[in-house]
Amino acid sequence: MENLTTEYLHFDPKELSIPKLQGLVQGAVAPRPIAFASTIDLLGRPNLSPFSFFNVFGMNPPIMIFSPSRRGRDNTLKDTYLNVKEVPEVVINVVSYSMLQKVSDASANFPRGVNEFHKVGFGMVPSDLVKPFRVKESPVQFECKVLQVIETGTQGSAGNLVLCEILRMHVDPGILDKNGRIDPYKADLVGRLGEEYYVRASGTALFEVPKPKD
Repeated sequence: MENLTTEYLHFDPKELSIPKLQGLVQGAVAPRPIAFASTIDLLGRPNLSPFSFFNVFGMNPPIMIFSPSRRGRDNTLKDTYLNVKEVPEVVINVVSYSMLQKVSDASANFPRGVNEFHKVGFGMVPSDLVKPFRVKESPVQFECKVLQVIETGTQGSAGNLVLCEILRMHVDPGILDKNGRIDPYKADLVGRLGEEYYVRASGTALFEVPKPKD
């Protein structure tokens, strides 16, 4: 950190172009977990797409939020957003390193109705409690009901916050340690940074910090 300076640059978001603002924010708020969201429309057509505007926000009840934002280039709405408005259910699949290239491929702007499971080569597993399918290759899958969708704006790049309650988790026992907890070395998850960068949460990238004693 020796190269840091106290001579900071100052930015007003309203004075920046959306691409410039997005680059700065996504580069700074990182790494971000990835929600590989599986949804389904009223015609029963599956959709699968990754979102790094995502996190968990409570445990009682267990709440996750992700945002299929409006597209910045043409202000169109993403299929995931349209689907959860029609069928308010979603499966959020976590992303391991071995899945990453196919997950990236699934982010392409396919025409509505295209099955990304088949397009990029992921296995479809029926869910227990919701209509959308689970991703077979994902080490942890969350079946969720959508509680609310909050539209934060009507212009390109505005967020659409999808509030989800976890109904059931599916965990690959191969990623658990002897105490039944998820072992980060075995889970081998990835996170999103800015531009084309990702981070692999395993190996020497992992370290522990003791918590303060009461």
